[in-house]
Amino acid sequence: MPIENIPEIYIKEKEVNEGLLVYDFKMTSDVVKSKVNLSMNMFSFLQVGKKQVHFGDTSIAVNSQQSLLLKKGNWLWTELLDTEAIYYCKLFFFSEEKLTEFLKKHTKNTQPYSNEVAYFVIENDDYIGSFLNSLSILHLDNSAYSANLLEIKFEEIMLYLLAKYKGVFEDFLHSLISNEVSPFKNVIESNVYSNLKLEEIAFLCNMSLSTFKRHFTLEYKEAPGKWLQDKRLQRAKDLLQEGVLKPSDIYLDAGYNNLSNFSIAFKNKFGISPVDILQ
Repeated sequence: MPIENIPEIYIKEKEVNEGLLVYDFKMTSDVVKSKVNLSMNMFSFLQVGKKQVHFGDTSIAVNSQQSLLLKKGNWLWTELLDTEAIYYCKLFFFSEEKLTEFLKKHTKNTQPYSNEVAYFVIENDDYIGSFLNSLSILHLDNSAYSANLLEIKFEEIMLYLLAKYKGVFEDFLHSLISNEVSPFKNVIESNVYSNLKLEEIAFLCNMSLSTFKRHFTLEYKEAPGKWLQDKRLQRAKDLLQEGVLKPSDIYLDAGYNNLSNFSIAFKNKFGISPVDILQ
C-alpha cells in the first residue's frame, strides 16, 4: 500500500498560498484503505459519503452530516460511497504557522495543550453549508484578492467553531501545535483488538515495518505477530464463552480474513475449535 503525501499530491503549479489551501476531492469508487502522510492540519468537510480514519491510538468514523478537523501526521483512512455513486468532500489545509498566528490574535493562552485525541468532530449545520458555498465560489478565482479573502475565510471558520464549541475547540486547537507524539505503547495497545495489519500499525507509529518489529521485540520481549495473535485469540475465546457471539461474528475483529483460518489458529492455541466453546 503506497503512502500518499497530502496535500502535496494536490498541489499543481502553484505553492500553498501563505499556509492555506482549498481542494475539492471527489471520487466514484470506494477507497478501502489508504496510508496518508498529512503534512498540514486539515478540515475535511464531508458532503457526500462516509469516512473512517485511524491515527496513532485512536480512530473515528463520520457520515455526510459531520466533518473532521485532523491533526497533521500519519493517518490510515477509508473513504466509502454512500447511497449516491459519488464521494465528495472539501478539504481546507492550514499550516501550523497560520494556526499559531490565529491563536495569538484571538485567544489568551498560546501555550501547547496536551490532548491525546488527534481529531475533532464537527456537526454540519446551515452556517457551515453557507461557508462552504462561499469557499467554492472563492476557489474558482486565483487572483490576489481571493488569496486575501482566503485568509479571512480561515479566520471566519475558526471563529465560528470557537463560538459553537467554545473551550473544547480552543483546547483542541492549542493541542495541534504541541510537539508531543503518541507514545509507542499507546499506539500498540489501543490497536490490539483492531483488525489492522502489522504494517498498518507500524505506519501509525511512524516506523518502517522492520524498525517496528525490532522496537516491539525490545519493548514487549516477544515478536509482534505472535503477541498480537495471542491477545486477539484470548479475547475471542472470552467473547465466545459469554455465549452471545458466534465465531462468524468475531473472526474479522480477531485479525483474520476468513472463518477457516481463525478456526485453525484458535484450535492450535486452545486445543478446541471455537464452535465447541459454544456447546
